[in-house]
Amino acid sequence: MAGHSKWANIQHRKGRQDAARSKLFSKLSKEITVAAKMGDPDPEKNPRLRLAVKAARSQSMPKDVIDRAIKKSQAGDAADYTEIRYEGYGPNGIAIIVEALTDNINRTASNVRSYFTKSGGNLGTTGSVSFMFDRVGEITYGPEAGDADTVMMAAIEAGADDVESDDEGHWIYCGDTSLNEVSEALEGELGEAMEAKLIWKPQSRTNVDLETAQKLMRLIDTLEDDDDVQTVVANFDVPEDVAAQL
Repeated sequence: MAGHSKWANIQHRKGRQDAARSKLFSKLSKEITVAAKMGDPDPEKNPRLRLAVKAARSQSMPKDVIDRAIKKSQAGDAADYTEIRYEGYGPNGIAIIVEALTDNINRTASNVRSYFTKSGGNLGTTGSVSFMFDRVGEITYGPEAGDADTVMMAAIEAGADDVESDDEGHWIYCGDTSLNEVSEALEGELGEAMEAKLIWKPQSRTNVDLETAQKLMRLIDTLEDDDDVQTVVANFDVPEDVAAQL
């Protein structure tokens, strides 16, 4: 068990305070539509869709918006999106993975490459940085779920692999193929999670100084502001003294 990434905590707070809800809802809706189109439109029969709906609910997306996104997947004129992953290095060689859903690969690739270049980084080839990350399931609970020992015991019994806890909550990790099973088992013990999703988890993190942290945040903000980009993950952390200055 370990404390959660300081950068992840900053990211979490930023996400909850972000005023641009419409952009966030648009990205969540796109994932719901794609998940429903690729599988069954019933979340109970489609694990990916079930996770997408859970993610939307965790961000307080209205039920009617979720239902419209699912119905859109069954419409004959629904857009065809391609899932694509970009890998590269940001300022000071920090490894970054960008996941996108796009209806125009050339546009998205050009935009993402431009963002990296302007930040002083460079876009690499597939596999150039993902070997430094593990593909895992992440289940998030707030501090109200219990103390670290209580959550750790529940996680072990549910079949999870690891838990990171601090004053802001608990992050439970499991194999990518067992996310639904572990999430459901935990729900019976701890209640509904704040979030359950597949992530790229850094195998190690590099502490960065204030200047590098600011450059990385600008790059990540620019990437996340792109309509085609769904997720951005990087293998850096922000020390306490640097975080206090942000």
